[in-house]
Amino acid sequence: MKVRDKVLLITGAGSGIGREVARNVISKGARVAGIDLAPQSLEGTGALAGDTRLFAGFVADITKRDAVEALPELVIQRFGGIDGVINNAGVIQPFRRLADLEYPAIERVLNVNLYGTLFVTKAFLPYLLKRPEAHIVNVSSMGGFVPVPGQTIYCAAKAAVKLMTEGLAAELLTTNVRVSVVLPGAVATNIRTNSGAGGPAAERGNESSKAMPAADAAEIIVHGIERDAASIFVGRDAVFMDKLARLAPCFAARAIGKKMSALLPV
Repeated sequence: MKVRDKVLLITGAGSGIGREVARNVISKGARVAGIDLAPQSLEGTGALAGDTRLFAGFVADITKRDAVEALPELVIQRFGGIDGVINNAGVIQPFRRLADLEYPAIERVLNVNLYGTLFVTKAFLPYLLKRPEAHIVNVSSMGGFVPVPGQTIYCAAKAAVKLMTEGLAAELLTTNVRVSVVLPGAVATNIRTNSGAGGPAAERGNESSKAMPAADAAEIIVHGIERDAASIFVGRDAVFMDKLARLAPCFAARAIGKKMSALLPV
């Protein structure tokens, strides 16, 4: 689906990949309804858009089903329709082993990454089915197909998003709605800070990583949307690990485990 003249909803639009995708599609002629918990962050994205006719921010908690179900009518009132949904909002867990991870952290990661994506998808799907063409994009992760020690629940949530998206794509094959799953590797965003998962160990791991700029990730994602790609891999690391995990899953898991071991408490 070409994004020109389309109205797109983007969750997590206040920063990181979400903000850069908003900027990218607006530059290509789209209008954006941005969803985020942080009003000031949404205002910042709106300022970058440069035209109030092209971007509208909606403060909402995607883990609250009632709030999400009110969004379609609000977006339609503002823009006259909705052509695509990009479920980008996500959080990681504190860098801890499963045995040491407390239930509130587990529930938050599942609620934002899995249930938030599910709520938004279900709320907007009936409206998308009425459009001449439409697109749903769900952001999973490289962690959705290869395990990352210290991020076990995050990986579980993103794996669920991946398979949910693939199942939805199969269900919608005979409709006007195309579906894509995004599988990013390391991207330079503030997800650690926003997730409350920082700390010295995490910062050391971040310093040594070669993360892709969020603007470059956004360009890959939008290009994938415009060619109706079923899977959109973001970064050479994601492409490489996908191939390695298919050929030698145990070796891939050990390689990731060794690389990420520095992020775990001793």
